[in-house]
This record gives sequence, structure tokens and C-alpha cells, in this order.
Amino acid sequence: MIDYIWGLLQIDYIWGLLPALFSGLVGTLKIFFITLLLSLPLGILVAAGRVSKIKPLVSVLHLYIWIMRGTPLLLQIVFIFFGLPHVGITIERFLAILIAFVLNYAAYFAEIFRGGIESIDQGQYDAAKVLGFNSVQTFMRIILPQVVKIVFPSVANEIITLVKDTALVYIVGYGELLRAGRIATNRDASLVPLVVVAVFYLAITWILTKIFERIEKKFAYYQ
Repeated sequence: MIDYIWGLLQIDYIWGLLPALFSGLVGTLKIFFITLLLSLPLGILVAAGRVSKIKPLVSVLHLYIWIMRGTPLLLQIVFIFFGLPHVGITIERFLAILIAFVLNYAAYFAEIFRGGIESIDQGQYDAAKVLGFNSVQTFMRIILPQVVKIVFPSVANEIITLVKDTALVYIVGYGELLRAGRIATNRDASLVPLVVVAVFYLAITWILTKIFERIEKKFAYYQ
């Protein structure tokens, strides 16, 4: 009987947590979707620049990717939000978070797409040239569709990692899912809020995994 009552109390407690956690979830999803929307096309552009014949551009992009991949995302967030004001550049919290995430993930996506581009046989380019396609048409109509199928598993893995990395923004006090859970944990001296937060993350990654599995099957069907 005591266990039953305790269970009911826990359910009521969890139910009371949900409004704050859903509010934090909205913040998490905003970072996730905007980062994805901006970093994927930027990553493709950077990848195209990396395989170009313009040596100064290749060098600059190589340096950018090296810095973004060689330093922690958490450090990049802290540097943009807390560090730049020391040199007179103040950026609003959410914008600072987005800049860090977009630049970081674009670098990772760029390397993934670069590998895919370089895996395409030179004969594809020669055939496109014979057909009268210019460089942009060749890339957009012939190379990129093939590259997307090749790199999709790696891109999907990075996207799932992005979901979990959104938790890093607690360091600048942005209202996302983990921060909401930490506040409830500190207030109530209970681990239950963090367990519920974990369930939220697991649910999001499970949904994304199922979506990506379906897309992969469609790609496999057309091969």
C-alpha cells in the first residue's frame, strides 16, 4: 500500500515537472532545427571550396575546419559569448549559441561531404563536360545527389550527436531541456528530473533514428 501511494506521488511529481521540461524542450529543438537548417548547406559550400582549385580558399577553409574540429564546442560557445565582449564584441545569448553551433557543425559536415565528393569517379565529371554542363550544373545535378546517398549514414550520425550537444548551452544560462532538469533537481534534491530529461533525449534520438532508417532504405531501393 505504501509503495502504491509512493508511486502515485512520483507520478504527480513528474506530471508537475512536465511544463518546465516542455518549455526547455522548445529551446532545445529551436537550437537543433536552426543549426541543422544553416549548417548543412554551409557544410556543403565549405566542402565544395575544399575540393576547388583555388589554393588560398582551400587553405583558409582547411584552417577553419582544423580550428572547429580541434577545439571543444563548449569552449567555442564560451569564447563567443563570454570572450568576445572583452574585445568589444557583444553578441546576444541565443545568437552566440547559434554561431558556435553552426560554425562547428558546418565544419564536421564539410569534411563528411568532402569525403563523399572525392569518392566520385572522375569519369562522372568528364561525362558531364561532354554533355555541356558547367561546373555548377555538374555539381548540383550529378555529383551532389550521389554524394548525399554516400554520406547519409555519417550525416545522420552527426545529426543525432547534435541533439545531445544542445545540452552544452546550459553553460551560458540558456533555457533548454537539461537546464530545466538541473533546476528541478537542485530545487527538489531529487534525481527524478534528470531521469525524465534522459527519457526526453532518448525519445528524440529514437524518433530520428527511425526516420533515418526509412530514408536509408529508400536510398538503398534506388541503388
